[in-house]
Amino acid sequence: MEDKQNWKTKALILGGVFGLLIGIGAAYILIQRSERSGEKPQLSTGEGVKIGLGVLGLLRLVSDLGDEK
Repeated sequence: MEDKQNWKTKALILGGVFGLLIGIGAAYILIQRSERSGEKPQLSTGEGVKIGLGVLGLLRLVSDLGDEK
């Protein structure tokens, strides 16, 4: 029973670490782009929807990883 909880905990921790690193990387890229253009970054509604749909698509791909069809 302890082994079942152990892999779940590891999966949650690894997922959190990868999410953190990817988020920091995305923020760094946004900052660099903003500094090059000399303007403050602004997110339009359309860009927000694109990002949201991209994240949902990524989550769907990850959830399908273990499925045998």
